[in-house]
Amino acid sequence: MNDHARIEGASAMEAMEIRVRGRVQGVGFRPTVWHIAQELGLSGDVRNDAEGVLIRVRGAPGALTALIDRLRQSPPPLASLETIEQRDFCGDLPEGFRILDSAGGKARTQVAPDSAVCAACAAEILDPLSRRYRYAFTTCTHCGPRLTIVTGIPYARAQTTMTAFQLCPACAGEYGDPADRRFHAETTACPACGPRTRLIPLDGRALTLDESSDDIDAVYRLLRNGEIVAIKGLGGYHIACDATRADVVWRLRALKHRDSKPFALMARDADIIRRYCALSPAEEQCLKSPEAPIVLLATCGPQRLPDAVAPGLATLGFMLPTTPLHLIILRRMDRPVIMTSGNLSDEPQVTDDGALIERLGGIATYALTHDRAIANRVDDSVVREMDGRMRVLRRARGYAPAPIALPEGFSTAPDLLAFGAELKATFCLLKDGEAILSQHQGDLEDARTFADYERNLSLFADLFSHAPRALVADLHPEYFSSKLARRRARSEGLPLIEVQHHHAHVAACLAENGRPLDAPRVLGMALDGLGYGDDGSLWGGEFLLADYRDYERLGTFKPVAMPGGTQAVRQPWRNLYAHLMAAIGWAELTAGFGSLDLYRDLAGRPRAILDWMLKTGTHAPNASSCGRLFDAVAAAVGICREQQGYEGKAAARLEAIVEKEALRKEDEGLAYPFAIATLGPSGLPYIEPKALWNAILADLTRQTPPGVISARFHRGLARALVTMAERLARRKEEGGARFDTVALSGGCFHNKVLLGEVSRLLRESGFAVLTHARVPAGDGGIALGQAAIAAAQLMGGSPCA
Repeated sequence: MNDHARIEGASAMEAMEIRVRGRVQGVGFRPTVWHIAQELGLSGDVRNDAEGVLIRVRGAPGALTALIDRLRQSPPPLASLETIEQRDFCGDLPEGFRILDSAGGKARTQVAPDSAVCAACAAEILDPLSRRYRYAFTTCTHCGPRLTIVTGIPYARAQTTMTAFQLCPACAGEYGDPADRRFHAETTACPACGPRTRLIPLDGRALTLDESSDDIDAVYRLLRNGEIVAIKGLGGYHIACDATRADVVWRLRALKHRDSKPFALMARDADIIRRYCALSPAEEQCLKSPEAPIVLLATCGPQRLPDAVAPGLATLGFMLPTTPLHLIILRRMDRPVIMTSGNLSDEPQVTDDGALIERLGGIATYALTHDRAIANRVDDSVVREMDGRMRVLRRARGYAPAPIALPEGFSTAPDLLAFGAELKATFCLLKDGEAILSQHQGDLEDARTFADYERNLSLFADLFSHAPRALVADLHPEYFSSKLARRRARSEGLPLIEVQHHHAHVAACLAENGRPLDAPRVLGMALDGLGYGDDGSLWGGEFLLADYRDYERLGTFKPVAMPGGTQAVRQPWRNLYAHLMAAIGWAELTAGFGSLDLYRDLAGRPRAILDWMLKTGTHAPNASSCGRLFDAVAAAVGICREQQGYEGKAAARLEAIVEKEALRKEDEGLAYPFAIATLGPSGLPYIEPKALWNAILADLTRQTPPGVISARFHRGLARALVTMAERLARRKEEGGARFDTVALSGGCFHNKVLLGEVSRLLRESGFAVLTHARVPAGDGGIALGQAAIAAAQLMGGSPCA
């Protein structure tokens, strides 16, 4: 039945109050309500307030039902509805339908993530007859900055950094017209009244522009001429240069102190990206989505970019223009550009114009800046298609701070603040049955990043009127995030709950997948670099029978020493030496494999000191780490032996060289073998890699190509993981504690080959498989798991630390 038929069948008029919660502010929700109300002949009003959107409406019963149905079925593009509640209304309502000003109060609504320029605004920007032709700050209710400019809730122009710009009559007319797509679009602006760009030299040279060009045109020419330019984006400065010029890219690496970590790229359109990368329909859709993340793509196009862009990798991270400014710069650029974070290596992105020359003046020669302030730093998100789904690896612009609804059973969860991990840090607020996961913060070992992390904690507390009843931290005693949580717990008199790192990984996977609070336990397979175990040792390859409340450690990887401690994380050859000494020893290595390059390399290392470390355990903690095993194998084949310039470099390069034919078509018997043994008195099953090392060394002796060795390693490891899951399932079934679901989490599952192989084999063995997609599998998702565990424990009456 259509809307009009339902309306004609009704006789009495009714009045109703409708409360809509979710991401409904700053996304054109009120104009959508107004349009529908006009079409249905309803009277009343709609307003934003601290809880979301409030609609008061009178009309025929069928029209009221139609209004709610249409809001559910066709909300604005950037809206995300959580609940629509309705009740009878007995007050007076005006004739016609009006949009009222926003009301304040205790915040219970959402802050929308920033959104890439929409098609309608892009068309205006490129239309010479439009008054916004080539205007770099063109937005509407369907696109543009949100989190990066917001200073308070409810979302209104007065509580954004756009408050400094007074609307001109033409923009004010659009802003006040409910029929216009810029109605109450808080970022509305035009060349007459809005922000403006300014190109400035950073190296002291005089700036001269051609009379026929403006600042933005000048940036295009500078990039074409090989200059490095800082560009002010949505959530911070980027540094841009021509990606096709190897000399310029290597110069940027040297100036930015970024040895080998891959650079992000931006291209005008998908056709340019296809020159260098394969592009699936899902990947193209993701690139063109409102979130517009960096998408990691396979480098198998007809052309190649210089190795300097992503040294040693088989993927490139591309994004399309995210703002009108980028669109205008690139509209004539027939090649991709580097578009990397505007910072020195490991520091946070520059957002403050006052720090521009100090922090970027030694990298870029020019800066394209503007006078719209950035309230909140937000990096670019990173996404990759793996095992048939697009998966977020870094959650930031476009995704944060969109909340994650907690599963069934968490509706009465107390308000909490979880501080997350130390690397790839995020934090998480629990409020009103939702998890608000912050944007990616970076690594807290950097002082500027830690200061920014503290500032964002305060900002989110204000934006969401959040007063936690308890604080949650990682169990690790030395994490900067955990130390801060402990200080705050003491100073604010709040309970502190400490959560084991790998349990938090598993719980994040459960929460993202909507696993109910009281659902049966799953086998959590948590594989990463390092995490602090509840026995005081370092974990990193764990099999946990877990739910939100608790876990039991059923299995692990073989604990192997890390000579030099944190130095072993940075220098993969140390892990190679420790693994080989644990597997076969120096005498056997000398006798059987003395002709190998890796033997000669290790023979030249300070072996006496290393052996003393391994024998005494001095500065050589044992770690059951899957990540360190990847490092050791990468060092063995010679692709990353000396130094890791960034976290995960060795593993990324090992994945990059996988020989696809060997992965898909080689006989199963050629996959490298692992054993499953038991650890001493505890009897804990562990994955023993001794046979793996014998097989790798034999293949190196036969001069087997590194890509084939990598493929055999990945296949063998995947089979070992699934074999462990099968054995643990049988053991628990014999004891009456059967599980049939496996949750995969931890940074090692950012590896596309490993995730695909393990997921496939688990499904073939009859297991249900839970994986990450909206939340990173790595430490960027830890805070969500911490919050879910703490909430479950508090609701269950567990004591706090």
